[in-house]
Amino acid sequence: MRVLITGAGGFVGGHLVDHLLTLPGLALHAAVLNPPGHNPRLDGRPVVQHQVDLRDARAVRALIDTVQPDRVFHLAAVADVAQSFRDPWGTLENNIVAQVNLQEALLHSGADTRVLIVSSGEIYGAAGGTPEPIDESYPFEPASPYSVSKVTQDMLGLQYYIAHRMPIIRARPFNHIGPSQKGGFVAADFASQIAAAEAGQREPVMDVGNLAAERDFTDVRDVVRAYHLLLEHGTPGEAYNVCSGVGHSIQELLDILLSYSTIPIEVRQDPARMRPSDVPRRVGDASKLRACTGWEPTIPFERTLLDILNDWRQALGVPIRPDRI
Repeated sequence: MRVLITGAGGFVGGHLVDHLLTLPGLALHAAVLNPPGHNPRLDGRPVVQHQVDLRDARAVRALIDTVQPDRVFHLAAVADVAQSFRDPWGTLENNIVAQVNLQEALLHSGADTRVLIVSSGEIYGAAGGTPEPIDESYPFEPASPYSVSKVTQDMLGLQYYIAHRMPIIRARPFNHIGPSQKGGFVAADFASQIAAAEAGQREPVMDVGNLAAERDFTDVRDVVRAYHLLLEHGTPGEAYNVCSGVGHSIQELLDILLSYSTIPIEVRQDPARMRPSDVPRRVGDASKLRACTGWEPTIPFERTLLDILNDWRQALGVPIRPDRI
């Protein structure tokens, strides 16, 4: 079976490749922005790399004609919420045009290719302020240009299913974290600062903002298992939340990471960072995913955070100790 992964060189794409390589009978193809030799998560592995700009319709058509995939995981997207405020059109153009080009190329290929479109739990915004877990029936309340782009991607997947009966399944992942995640995301930012302090590369002080916000965090390695199960067993035209169903405050996340530190670290609240969260709590309901696939998250939150910290320790040359969870 030929599998195409867009965005395969990124954080989630790399973990999806790790998972798929454990399964038999798959020929993996990766659509990447960087040329082969410049994709550390893919280079030297049994994955055929295709350098392509997904905003180029002709290039995407050629990609589909070459690979003739049986399955497509569409992960490629600009995923920086803050950046989307600085450059709204850049985020919208990249995420929407790339998906239209991909769906058009698959449509014109005539193949019955199953496609997983990755939307986001961000599309729900604050979900009307509900304290209850959010299921797929909640209306969209996009609070950023990024979440608007994800609403559009989600609806484009539905529209092509309705209009053309393309077998498209939509995943709506909530916050996912794990080793190899770049800075700009809360767990990676905190872990990198702790590792740098342990390495003596910065003072053992962390300036933080509002720690009260509560989010639904799932280990990326559990998330990519859900993606594979959805692509194989999900119902075309349907959308599925991918989440743990458990809320953790940013304060709790920080406290757990600090408990693993080998040195005392001072935490200071910076008034300039103390902005109230526009979404105090967002926790999802993955009942639909579980009923369809039997999926459950298996990696404890504490283990995920330790793995993130150890990943940064390794990158900075800090000895990794055998912490006990």
